[in-house]
Amino acid sequence: MSTISFEKRTAIFLAAICGQTYTQFENESGTFVVPRTYEIASTFKAASFAGKEEYFGYMLESKDTIVIAFRGSNTRSDWISDVIARQNKFPYMRDSGLVHRGFLSIYKSARKKIISTLSKLSPQKKLFVTGHSLGGALATLCAVDIVANTPFESPCVYTFASPRVGNAVFAKTFDRQIATRHRIYNVNDLVPQLPPVIYRSPKTDQNYYYVHVKKGDEVRFQKGSISANHAIGNYFSELVKLDTAYAQELCTYNPGFCPNG
Repeated sequence: MSTISFEKRTAIFLAAICGQTYTQFENESGTFVVPRTYEIASTFKAASFAGKEEYFGYMLESKDTIVIAFRGSNTRSDWISDVIARQNKFPYMRDSGLVHRGFLSIYKSARKKIISTLSKLSPQKKLFVTGHSLGGALATLCAVDIVANTPFESPCVYTFASPRVGNAVFAKTFDRQIATRHRIYNVNDLVPQLPPVIYRSPKTDQNYYYVHVKKGDEVRFQKGSISANHAIGNYFSELVKLDTAYAQELCTYNPGFCPNG
């Protein structure tokens, strides 16, 4: 593992938070494990490319903290959205660049509930925005939107295995607006390498350019398959090594909260 710049316990906690977005999706009722001291502020759905609304995440609140968590790709229609790599203008901040059309479409369908919920919460609380895989891309879009359109001026962003989200202008916008940002990725994970730096649309023959947001925080594990190298449970297991005592306490006091590696 390379030099760590992120807060270790925060990363471990938020990786577990991301794991629960998949639990939420897999349970028809949308239930998931809420860690102690937190309560649910909101849950939200979004429409993937197929147009079907699905659970895509939730918002938690404690005495001094708010967490917004986005789910990654877990259905075939999510992946179809992922590969629509043509770009549109990011509409929620002026002159903020171009972003992945599929990611933006999903975020748009969840946005109203998220911004509405934030309007009822205290901007004095520390706000974390997190997500795994596709959820990392959605968290990246959401953070810029929050800075531009809510009283929350300094959201902290932790993403895991996020793909590239937009062009150089958008990446610079994100880097300028989001002071605390950690894009945690496994060097053996394929998803953070997508979309390619230059994506040529087969429909339009137009080139679209992608640049990762900063700051990339590298972890390293090899589990022998594309899916295992990408799984949030394996990211969690790798991060646990940074503070095993904290992780053990977190998992013991919150049964069912921690993802399996």
